[in-house]
Amino acid sequence: MKIYTKTGDKGTTSLLTGTRVSKDDMRLEAYGTLDELNSWLGVLAAELPTNSFPLLTKIQSELFSMGSYLALEGEATFPMPKLDPELVNALERQIDSWNEQLPELKNFILPSGSKASSMAQVARTITRRAERRVVALANEVEVKEEIPVFLNRLSDFFFVLARFILHKEGLEERIWTPNY
Repeated sequence: MKIYTKTGDKGTTSLLTGTRVSKDDMRLEAYGTLDELNSWLGVLAAELPTNSFPLLTKIQSELFSMGSYLALEGEATFPMPKLDPELVNALERQIDSWNEQLPELKNFILPSGSKASSMAQVARTITRRAERRVVALANEVEVKEEIPVFLNRLSDFFFVLARFILHKEGLEERIWTPNY
C-alpha cells in the first residue's frame, strides 16, 4: 500500500465516506487533535514503567475509535468500531483510587516535578484542546455524545495521573504562588 496518494496536495482530504473537505475543516481539527493526543500518550507510556498504567492502551484505542466517528459524515455503510461505554466509569474509578492515596489538593499546582508527571500534564492540556475542538464541531454537526463526556473525564484522569506519578516517585508538587 502506498502511503502517499497526492490527492491532498491541493489542501483537501477525504472523510471516511469519501466526501472531500478542506484540511482546515473543523472535523480535521477535532480528530487531528485526538491523533496528536494519541501520539503524545505513546511518548508518555514510553516514559513509564512497562504496563504500569494499563488504561493508557485502552484510552489510545478509544481515541482512534472516536476519531473514526469524527471523520464520518452521515451514516456509515461499513462497520465502525464500537465505543466502550464502560471506559468513562473505569476512568472515574481510577481517579478515585488514586485520589485516596494522594494528599488533599488545597492549591493550584504547577506542571513540574518529573518528566513523566509533566508529560501527563501535557496530555491533560492536549485533551482539553481536543474537547474544545469537539465541542466546536458539535456546534456545526452531530457528534456522538459520548465523545465530549469521555474527553472531559480524560483530562481529569491525566491531572490526577500527573499527581499520582509524583507521589509514587516520592517527589513534591510545586505549589503555584501568585504574585499579588
